[in-house]
Amino acid sequence: MMNNAKIIIQLSIVTIAVFTGFVSIAQTQKKSLLTLEDIYSNRTYSQKGFGPVRWMKDNKGYSTLEANNEFGGKDIVRYDAVSGERNVLVSAEKLIPADRKEPLVIADYQWSKDDSKLLIFTNTRRVWRYNTRGDYWLLNLKTGKLQQLGKSVERTTMMFAKFSPDATRVAYESKYNIYVEDLATGRTTQITHDGGGNIINGTFDWVYEEELDCRDGFRWSPDGKNIAYWQSDTKAIGTFYLINNVDSIYSFPIPLPYPKVGTTLSAVKVGVVPANGGSTRWFAIPGDSRNHYLARMDFVPNSHEVMIQQLNRTQDSNFVWIGDTHTMKLENRLIETDEAFLDIHDDILWLDHEKYFTWSSEKDGWRHLYKVSRDGKTMSLITKGNFDVVQISCIDTAGGFVYYIASPENFTQRYLYRSRIDGTGIAERVTPANMAGQSSYQVSSNAQWAIQTFQNSATPPIVSLVKLPDHQTIKILEDNRALKAKFDDLHLNPKQFFKVDIGDDLLDAWMIKPVGFDPAKKYPLLFYVYGEPAGSTVQDSWQGDLWDQYMAQQGYVVMSVDNRGTKAPRGRAWRKSIYKQIGILASQDQSKAALKIFELYPFIDTSRVGIWGWSGGGQMTLNCMFRYPAIYKTGLAVSFVSDQRLYDATYQERYMGLLGNNAKGYHDGSPINYVSNLQGKLMIIHGTADDNVHYQSFERLVNELIRNNKLFDMMAYPMRSHGINERQNTSLHLRRTMEKFWKENL
Repeated sequence: MMNNAKIIIQLSIVTIAVFTGFVSIAQTQKKSLLTLEDIYSNRTYSQKGFGPVRWMKDNKGYSTLEANNEFGGKDIVRYDAVSGERNVLVSAEKLIPADRKEPLVIADYQWSKDDSKLLIFTNTRRVWRYNTRGDYWLLNLKTGKLQQLGKSVERTTMMFAKFSPDATRVAYESKYNIYVEDLATGRTTQITHDGGGNIINGTFDWVYEEELDCRDGFRWSPDGKNIAYWQSDTKAIGTFYLINNVDSIYSFPIPLPYPKVGTTLSAVKVGVVPANGGSTRWFAIPGDSRNHYLARMDFVPNSHEVMIQQLNRTQDSNFVWIGDTHTMKLENRLIETDEAFLDIHDDILWLDHEKYFTWSSEKDGWRHLYKVSRDGKTMSLITKGNFDVVQISCIDTAGGFVYYIASPENFTQRYLYRSRIDGTGIAERVTPANMAGQSSYQVSSNAQWAIQTFQNSATPPIVSLVKLPDHQTIKILEDNRALKAKFDDLHLNPKQFFKVDIGDDLLDAWMIKPVGFDPAKKYPLLFYVYGEPAGSTVQDSWQGDLWDQYMAQQGYVVMSVDNRGTKAPRGRAWRKSIYKQIGILASQDQSKAALKIFELYPFIDTSRVGIWGWSGGGQMTLNCMFRYPAIYKTGLAVSFVSDQRLYDATYQERYMGLLGNNAKGYHDGSPINYVSNLQGKLMIIHGTADDNVHYQSFERLVNELIRNNKLFDMMAYPMRSHGINERQNTSLHLRRTMEKFWKENL
């Protein structure tokens, strides 16, 4: 009895100890648990924003927004770069309209050339992707007068308001027409009158905005006498109808002019109209106006000429025209061509009293900046080396340098470099060596100062004022310290970067291991994929990784691989390799990478491999599931293209060529044609109001899955667009749905 009692007592002690240990572990986990509610409802891990910042015209200081605790809203504050002296330029009190009690909410702001007037964008509304329409107010800093602009047009319809060169007037677009308002008298002149219906003046149709990044569609002439603008005629474009079934008893259609592959484009032209009103004169740009793109247009400084970039339909030739706004005569100054496709770059700056301009090209195999004579006859390299110029940050003509973002050695990172404008010397790295990760810069026009935003996969954005070119940190403006502490408290495993040798190339990849990872155990693997030319998933930047980290916390190994053709600074051959084989080459690369990963990491349970992606990544998920069913056992595709012929002409034809010349490529790259190969478990998700990748793509795939007797899961989100984030509780519900699918099927 005594021995048994002793054993019982000992067992009880052990039980208590074990139980106590479990409580302690549970308490620790509870303290640092990452939840979907905190991510998508409570926004617990949202990073603190900074700005927007505007360098003042004297380059001696910058302005930014700061909260006003007395009146609410925000003050516009100026900081002197050298002394750090703070001055409130515009108090929120000055932004309270006479008939209101609260100050205007500043969505954006711009200074006049002499910094004496302030244009405020407020009360904004979304147009396709961004909030580009709303109301504008003007504050005269000398008199303190606050006045609302555009009183003669409907509220929240004003777009792209901008000062005339002398800041005596403001021009803006409203409901497809352009207006000019005299700031002293308030007199408004409508300078275009045919806008509305199928005619768009001063802004663009859906596809120009989405695929060519065209939104602001008019420009002041340097002398302020004229305005040059785009006009689009959407009459011949096919109309796609989104159906609203939720906001009224009877459904109603929402018409969307949308050019699908092989169909008619908008007829687009560029005209010039007097700023005080009158008739528009049009440039006679060669070619069928419905079979090319007028992708860029701007005035040459100190002149009456505009530069127009005209892409052909296949987007492998860019014709650069100089147009005289007095005579309307056009001259071709440059033709850029590529055997695959061309990207439009906004890197043009005029040099040496407008005798030369800068131009980006991949003609030597890397994206570099060139100096081109005004007549287009001479072209010389500015940046040199086996690397891509990712983005131009500043061209300092006085100092003789161009500052730009590049990453010659690590394609997942970004650093500031500079090269001499005359092309001599070698590229010089400006970002310090101890700042491994990604940095972006807002540089003053004299290149003496910059607002740097530094981040990496373990460090949320740190915003600093730095002095160039020695990159001396003057002041930390925002360090997101509280956010970093919250993440550290979660004790999650960091993202690990590695390379995968698939034989054809070395691919960049990352991995997140589960909390409490044990290499002796077997874990399910979840791939996150994109794989198309528009983006890259493998970047050493602070993306929060909240969903990926959440899934790792649930016991999954999470990985992502960048296949060839993704948007990485790896040279022309890398990016153009995908030409005419979207969905084909990428899924091959992904499958080869998966098999190599199985060899490298024995803790992967190869019987439990899932893949998921959004948009192009949704298409890639379907292609991988249908083409390589032995590898991918489970897949989740969100907002995907199932048949490439259903997507917009501008994007798809850029990377696939014309349908008539590449019918086999379109067929072989479309996952809908391989549904019969599906073996694993599949879930598909789409928003019914997706203006980008239409719900039609979802329904056609559903129809094909049914025809082939394939069982699957599906979820439709009524009247949600491509991002599936509108209306109450949507983001949380979406992620819960995704989580449920993975836990039940992987």
